[in-house]
Formats: sequence, structure tokens, C-alpha cells
Amino acid sequence: MLIGDLSRRTGVRTHQLRYYEAQGLLEPLRRSSGYREYADDAVLTVNQIRRLLDAGLSTHEIAYLLPCVTGPGPDLAPCPELLDVLRTRLRGLDEHIATVARSRKALNDYIEATERRQPDVYPDCETVGAGVGAG
Repeated sequence: MLIGDLSRRTGVRTHQLRYYEAQGLLEPLRRSSGYREYADDAVLTVNQIRRLLDAGLSTHEIAYLLPCVTGPGPDLAPCPELLDVLRTRLRGLDEHIATVARSRKALNDYIEATERRQPDVYPDCETVGAGVGAG
């Protein structure tokens, strides 16, 4: 199938499919005309790529893991170092979540402390923040 057909069957734009190819995730054949020709299993491969991206994996990580992906679900063959890659990514996400949670709490503390203050203590504050946070 041609790239437009693959795009329609997967819902992935053609420029993204070309990007996957450039990253070594898809390997179409080239017709003599130069057109890309994808095998029928490319639909499954693109769907697997999308699920792995949704899991927060980079295309570099996906290139490493893709040979281990089996079937349409999130099933992976026990390839060497596979769990290390997945666990490392999970630790990174957990650290990011913890950082965001700390930032959220600190911001909430500022909001609560500010709301407890009397507005007449700092009458010029209304003009100081004009436009901050807009856009």
C-alpha cells in the first residue's frame, strides 16, 4: 500500500509516517517511481508505535523495543534489557509527577496565603499584576 493508504488506515498523517521511517521504525519498499510501498503489516506496526508513544517512550526507545512487540496489544517478548528500558522510563515519569506535585502544592500555598491577607494592606497590588498570566 502507498503512504496515503497507510495514513488513512491508521489515522496517522503522512509526515509522521515519514518521520517514523527516518527514525528507523518503518521500512517501506521503494517502487521504481520512488513511491513508498508498505506491507500490510505496517498498519499493525504503526499502531504499535502510537501505543508506545502514548506510553511516553521516545522514538529511540521504540526503535529498540519494536522488535520485541508482539501482536496488537501491549505484549512484549522478553528481549534482553527490555524491562530495564521500561522501568527507567517509568522512574522518569514518577520523578516528573513528583516534581509537578511539589510545584502544585507550592503554588497552592502561595494562593492560600495571599487569599488570607486583607486586600487593603497592599492597595497597589491590583495594578502590579495587570496582564500577568494573560495569554
